[in-house]
Amino acid sequence: MIKLLSLFGGIGADIKALKNLGVEVKTIDYVEWKDNRVKAYNAMNPFRYNAQDVRGWDLKPDILVHGSPCQDNSAANLNDDKGRSKLMLETIRIIREMGEWRPKVVIWENVRGALFKKKRPIFNEYLSDMEALGYSNSYQVSNAMDRGIPQTRERVFCISILGNNVFDFSKVKKKPLRPMSDFKQPDDEIENIEKYVVNIPSMLSRLEDLATPEEIESNKSKFRYIKTITDVCNTITERPDRCPSAGVFKMADGRYRYPTEREWWRLMGFDDTDFDLMLKEFPQKDKCRSATLYALAGNSIVVQELEAIFEVIINEDYGTNLIADATGQLQMIC
Repeated sequence: MIKLLSLFGGIGADIKALKNLGVEVKTIDYVEWKDNRVKAYNAMNPFRYNAQDVRGWDLKPDILVHGSPCQDNSAANLNDDKGRSKLMLETIRIIREMGEWRPKVVIWENVRGALFKKKRPIFNEYLSDMEALGYSNSYQVSNAMDRGIPQTRERVFCISILGNNVFDFSKVKKKPLRPMSDFKQPDDEIENIEKYVVNIPSMLSRLEDLATPEEIESNKSKFRYIKTITDVCNTITERPDRCPSAGVFKMADGRYRYPTEREWWRLMGFDDTDFDLMLKEFPQKDKCRSATLYALAGNSIVVQELEAIFEVIINEDYGTNLIADATGQLQMIC
């Protein structure tokens, strides 16, 4: 039995990853302050949590997983920090207040902008504080494509282990890239497909397929063009209808459409059964795309990224004695 704790828990990519590995999971607590994410998490799991703020949390886990808000670390907001980038330091406070009972492993995830020059001091402070608390840190930028997901999503993962053991990212397994056809819905199977058709002039003017090479070259310094998705999409975000974007699909009739909410969830590593549960909680309207369903997935962690990391932690153990208890059952608290 693995006991799981999630801080900044989102929709539960961590518990989904452990379930995919065939590990029995029990959640000891889940901390997420946005009601819709809590509602989605509860729908996919046999739990009933309420929204709560990580700044008031004081439970004591053995392993802690946190993915603090990424918006202030994004390239678009490097000059407009609203304090969210510093929320990762709340984890330091939580660990410090645990006293001698500190988590044996701490996992943190965020956008690669956290390593940029203007944001690096906060990340360096986090590393320094973790070292002062007795942890050995290891971090790496990982791309979801390396876990078989056809999405160019680069994220920083930092694994901190109590003591002298250092997490070895070279042991994180790569998987063959899956074809986009595994994730894309056939146009004729999409209900009310017209609501996904790109028809906003400002978006049409940025479709890469409809621009000449000369236009693309002359506008490089002004804005980015929107790619047509074939084998791989760009990073999934909160919305499909903005630029830069994950991209658009070309339809059989020559028009272009945004990815559907179901495709959005698939490209984050969730199953159709998960998405069907979401439809019960957040019903779609016939003529409107669901901003909620897009945002819930876009703010998550790719499930397969966490699967690969959990596999290494379970297999290598790193002297944390998390593999088995007297009965031979797995014992890991996250």
